[in-house]
Amino acid sequence: MTFSRFFMSTALIGALASCAGSVNRTPASYGAPVTPASIPAASPGDAAGLQNFVQSFRPRALSAGISAGTYDRAMRIARYNPDVIRLDRKQAEFSRPVWLYLDSAVSDARISTGREKNAQLSSTLSSIEARYGVPREIVLAVWGMESNFGANRGKMQIIPSLATLAYDGRRGEMFQNQLIAALRILQAGDTDPEHMLGSWAGAMGHTQFMPTSYLDYAVDFTGDGRRDIWSEDPTDSLASTANYLARNGWQRGQAWGAEVQLPSNFNMGQVGKGNRKSSSAWAAQGVTRMGGGGLPGGTGSIIMPAGARGPAFLILDNFRSILRYNNSDNYALGVAFLGERIAGRSGIQGAWPRNDRPLSTAERKEIQQRLKAKGFYDDEIDGLFGSGTTEAVVAYQRSIGVTPDGYPTSILLGQLRR
Repeated sequence: MTFSRFFMSTALIGALASCAGSVNRTPASYGAPVTPASIPAASPGDAAGLQNFVQSFRPRALSAGISAGTYDRAMRIARYNPDVIRLDRKQAEFSRPVWLYLDSAVSDARISTGREKNAQLSSTLSSIEARYGVPREIVLAVWGMESNFGANRGKMQIIPSLATLAYDGRRGEMFQNQLIAALRILQAGDTDPEHMLGSWAGAMGHTQFMPTSYLDYAVDFTGDGRRDIWSEDPTDSLASTANYLARNGWQRGQAWGAEVQLPSNFNMGQVGKGNRKSSSAWAAQGVTRMGGGGLPGGTGSIIMPAGARGPAFLILDNFRSILRYNNSDNYALGVAFLGERIAGRSGIQGAWPRNDRPLSTAERKEIQQRLKAKGFYDDEIDGLFGSGTTEAVVAYQRSIGVTPDGYPTSILLGQLRR
């Protein structure tokens, strides 16, 4: 979850109940038999290296409170997974523009499915909304964004995936922490290693919780004694998502924000998440709600993810709560507007600059490199445009006297090259 987030034999089945600290449950209680994704053969060196890691990591896990029984039971299925490393190191040549991302995120099919799930789970969603204060359409939208309403929960076994990343990944320490968290989940008895399935990076369940997020925010909403995010029943996952958002700042009864219309004389230097004002202050400057009506109450910022020629949005504290789930403006807009459409409200009305040419990864890295050389950027050169890159672009645009909208284009690259 959170921020793109983060697993067999019959002879092993009886071991779980004997693990110190585990709940005494039979494997049948964890659901129907599953067929996890197969793990391709690894080179002898990688296979041996992973097993050496399993042995060397054992003392750290035990010192973190993992019982020997839990560790040995789980790690018997640990294998080096070449597919996980391939996916971890893969980088798309081009990054999708925000409008193409949102076309997919808020597709007609996803809206339709979201409305169907809203009707099917009406009573459950009402109970979740009453307890946590997060609107049902937002919870449904996260579910739709994360796993297409449970259709794409992931079939990779989490223990082999996390062990592989902890041993041979680019972010070894982070995944070692996730591996220990996964072992804690197993030790608590919420699932077993065979049923702990998810994505290649360790995200699990209907709403793709990483193990650490699971430990912090997962809830047993059904009251069956387990925080079960893996089964066909999405109840615990949906409630856990609402709990996550509520504990990360969601304000009951407030909106996430709104699409807005800016006046012709608007000072574009005010655009950006770092500039926060009350809705009344924005309204006093002539900012209006797209489609009419007053601005939603609260304190927020104006963002323009496609620059001055694209739509503008007033984002309030609840939008920032969604960002805690996945720190991407595009993702948060996807959740916000998928929720709007599921609830029967309007989608984005402003026009996107769809004729803009997408930048390649090499060009995006070049922008960062040139910004760094000019003293505007001091972060990693990775071709990923987050808030640091946006702020650097704004500062550079101001320095050359062009509209400081923070939007990186081929035109900006040409300006940097001069």
